[in-house]
Order: sequence, then C-alpha cells, then structure tokens
Amino acid sequence: MAQVGFIGLGNMGGPMAANLIRAGHSVTVFDLSQAACQQLADAGAQVATSAGEAVVGAEYVISMLPAGKHVASVYLGDDGLLARLGPETTVLDCSTIDAATSREVGQAAAALGIGFMDAPVSGGVAAAAAGTLAFMCGGEAATFEKARVILSGMGKNIFHAGPAGAGQVAKGCNNMLLAIHMIGTCEALEMGVRNGLDPAVLSEIMLASSGRNWSLEVYNPYPGVMEKAPASNGYKPGFMVDLMAKDLGLAMDIASQSGVDNRMGQLARELYTRLQEAGMGQQDFSSVLTLLEQKN
Repeated sequence: MAQVGFIGLGNMGGPMAANLIRAGHSVTVFDLSQAACQQLADAGAQVATSAGEAVVGAEYVISMLPAGKHVASVYLGDDGLLARLGPETTVLDCSTIDAATSREVGQAAAALGIGFMDAPVSGGVAAAAAGTLAFMCGGEAATFEKARVILSGMGKNIFHAGPAGAGQVAKGCNNMLLAIHMIGTCEALEMGVRNGLDPAVLSEIMLASSGRNWSLEVYNPYPGVMEKAPASNGYKPGFMVDLMAKDLGLAMDIASQSGVDNRMGQLARELYTRLQEAGMGQQDFSSVLTLLEQKN
C-alpha cells in the first residue's frame, strides 16, 4: 500500500481521503478546517500542520482545492510543494479548475522530473462517499498507469483523456452537457405537468423513448418522482448550483479559447447565474426547475 499526502478535505476531498484509508493506504491529510482534519483523524489518517508537512515521504500527493489560484499557490514557486518533492512522487490534482493552470503546473512538474496529472472527478458527493467516482486524467501515459493504483481506491471509472490539461477539458465538456440536459429535462417535465400529465408517468414514457438521459434516469428534477433525488428532499445537494455555475464558467473559457460557438452552454450558464442571484447557490443544481415554476 502507498504513502499518500492529501490536501483539501471539503465535501469531495474528505470522503475521497477516507476511502483511501479504507483501501489500506497510509494517508496524511491537511486542511484549513480543523473539524475536517479531526474527522479524517477519527477515520485513521495522520494530520499534518501544513501542506508541506503532509507530503513528506509521500509516494502520491493528491489535492482537491476550490480554484486554479489555490492550486497554483500550493504547487508553484520556491515555497510550493513541487519544490519539496522528488521524481519518486506522483502528483494528482483532482480539483476542477481552468485547463491553463493545470498545464502550467504540469509543465513545472515535468521540468523537475515529477509525474503530474490533472484528474478532476464526476459523480458528486454520493459517488465520492461510495468510492465510485469517475476520474478524467490529463498527463503522460506512464504517470496514468501509476495513478490508476491509487485512483482505483476512490473511483470506478478512470479515463486517460490526453496530456496535461486534458482532464479539465473533458470535465468542462461533461458538465456543460449535464447542465444542458438537466435544463431540457426540467422544461419537458414542466411542459407536461402544465398540460395535465403526471410527472412520474411522463418520466417513464421519456425513459422508454428517445428522450432518455441521466437526469431522468438517476436524478429526476421533479419533486416526488424519485425518492432519493435531491428534488424530493428540498433540493438539498447533491451538486450545488454554485459549483455548476463555476464549472460552466470554465466550460465557457474552453469554448472561447477554441472558437466554439456553444450557445446552449451559454444559455445554461445564464440560467444558473440567475439561480445564484436569487440566493439559491447552495441548493442542488436540479433546482433549475424552480425558474420554470415561478412563471406558472
């Protein structure tokens, strides 16, 4: 089993680190939240007093941080983690950030002979807890093979998308599509309900037809249709509106940089921004249905 340094113990990082402990790895953690650190200590982790201390002797360093600026500040510069690590260490950044920062950190790691992968995840808090996340990895093929060993303790589907930054591009594409088909699902259900259809019956019809999609099958946005979906629990996340809006912003950057006219993605971002402005940023992203209900 491996020695792992894990930095960032939020809603996703905490369960991911706990699963590594369950898989038999020796895990040292660091987070600014003492409560988060204590929770991992109770699960069997060693707690470090700094990010630098967390990576001492680590074979793998894993980070799950809020934004590109945080990733850059943790890894780059004379006081960054890369300056403390040797070529025997593999770095896996599982944060969802801009591809440019992932490429910058990847290039800095490569210059030092350190294997690096951007490895953002899909699946949300439930999959993080269950150890069934999907990882979208960007980096060298040899690093990907080393990464598999540790990622398999946290996820079920592990993909090599391409060179450094490719994982972030794949995540942006995926979450933009997720937002679009969630909005389309909400529109279809609301249209049916306003014309007298039972949303549960309409969902069954569409699931058996060409409109079938993940939002209908796993995450139905209409309250009462799917017992365990956030919609049936007051839209408690789940995957927050704030996070979807952030991911859509990253997707817009990717589209702009590559000259793609992604009008549906732009509209999706506009709608999720409206939810944030309405004070619903902490609700599940399927609560976009409420924008349609307000016009009833």
